[in-house]
Amino acid sequence: MKTPVIFLLFNRPAMTEQVFATIRRAQPETLLLVADGPRPDVPTDADQCLAAQAAVARIDWPCQVHRNYSERNLGCRNRVASGLDWAFQLVEEAIVLEDDCVPHHPSFFRFCEDLLEYYRDEPRVMCISGSNFQNGIRRGEGSYYFSLFNHCWGWATWRRAWSQFDVKASSWPALRETNLLADLFPDSSHADYWARRFERVYSARADTWDFQWTLACWAHQGLTCTPNANLVANIGYGPEATHTMREENPAELSHEMEFPLRHPASIQRDMAADNYTMRHRFQAREGIFRRWLRALGIR
Repeated sequence: MKTPVIFLLFNRPAMTEQVFATIRRAQPETLLLVADGPRPDVPTDADQCLAAQAAVARIDWPCQVHRNYSERNLGCRNRVASGLDWAFQLVEEAIVLEDDCVPHHPSFFRFCEDLLEYYRDEPRVMCISGSNFQNGIRRGEGSYYFSLFNHCWGWATWRRAWSQFDVKASSWPALRETNLLADLFPDSSHADYWARRFERVYSARADTWDFQWTLACWAHQGLTCTPNANLVANIGYGPEATHTMREENPAELSHEMEFPLRHPASIQRDMAADNYTMRHRFQAREGIFRRWLRALGIR
């Protein structure tokens, strides 16, 4: 595979090894490894971080390898952001995987690689996602549809798009005063949901980077290619996770995709699909989270 792969890892060696096995099967010509350092208040982190790095040490195919390993813990927000900034200084486009996202081989890699080439010079397309949350509902006649949501459980993009990313979400105060969210979401509850998320990342109250990436895409009228079959299984649910700690039933099994890809007739957002994702993914997860907080006695 000619497309570079960026692999983000931390302190979960068993999961890291499982995801890395799929990367080894794909045999990318360029591999960029980004690792966060141990947390000073977690005694087991030092050994676990080293074990995760050891899991990706065996490169047994012709490959140019770049490593960006932090000795200290930067956290999810700053480690992913700084790691991707570093990676996209080296490569023009890439597939991005985290240590808990197991992609379908070979469908996921070919899907990303084909679309990176197909939309390389199309500014309206800023991201390619491997995730689908439509629960079996097919959208359109193509192999994929266009969405506002740049799901990041296995994804790909170009330097031209990532250059718009700002981990501080500095543009949010100005965008907050515009009709950006109201224009994107006729349902005011959907607009309010995202306004709360962007407020949290702007005020640095959320240790995350993905909402900032979403804001960057929306601020530049960017859309995401979303497959009509889920191509990535998330195995990171559980107590060791950063953002998926609750026991949920994500039903994220990866599936095979047929090739050659069938492209949609036009580059246009699928509003019905996005409304479904808002109700059944984002707002549903928010409801689960609030019930979880109440169960813990937290308001």
